[in-house]
Amino acid sequence: MDERKRDSMIAYIRRRMEEVGITPTDLAAAMAGEQLQHTELRYRSATGDTWSGEGEMPQWLQQAISAGQSIEHFEVSLTEKPQRKNREKADWRDDPFAGSPLARSPRQS
Repeated sequence: MDERKRDSMIAYIRRRMEEVGITPTDLAAAMAGEQLQHTELRYRSATGDTWSGEGEMPQWLQQAISAGQSIEHFEVSLTEKPQRKNREKADWRDDPFAGSPLARSPRQS
């Protein structure tokens, strides 16, 4: 990004922050909170389930380990971007495997 475009974007962001009453301190506090929350997570599943590593191991992780997956597979790296909390639910209506044995969980078989 060239410097003029960057300066223009910074001016726009400052103007919008003033319009809604956000101070640089508010912004810094929000960013620090996100970083703190991210470092607390130690394990994450592909579906977004998380565990800090403290307390009883959650069922999703116990099941994965029982199925042969290593716990290291679920470790959250420090460079990983946090997932959105309000993920959209998957739409399975057009699932090509619906009704087939591939769509059933092992307990339904």
